[in-house]
Amino acid sequence: MKTKPKSTTGLAAAFVLAAVVGLSLAGAARAAELVILQQPGCVWCARWDREIAPAYPKTPEGKRAPLRRVDVTKAWPQDLAGVTLERLTPTFVLVEDGVEIARLRGYPGDEFFWFLLDEMLAKLP
Repeated sequence: MKTKPKSTTGLAAAFVLAAVVGLSLAGAARAAELVILQQPGCVWCARWDREIAPAYPKTPEGKRAPLRRVDVTKAWPQDLAGVTLERLTPTFVLVEDGVEIARLRGYPGDEFFWFLLDEMLAKLP
């Protein structure tokens, strides 16, 4: 008795789906992030840490652009090569896919920070 050959259509579709999902996940890995440029002894950095940092990761803004800290007195991260180094701290740089989207120099206080951050996030594609 002869058996019918199994169809490879289902297998091909599974490979295509896996490729699409893989591409989607690869794109998600390079999401937006808010880079805070800071340095030891920065009183405005310390104030931001007291007033904003504890709540930031719990907010919609913090979920959209997770915080990344960069000490400007240390070596500049290679993945931020396209972002201009800033000596004024704190400076907040919104980055997506390694590209600078917006920048906020200094810490203007808690109320203005959230307003200006929302303006920055509105520039994301």
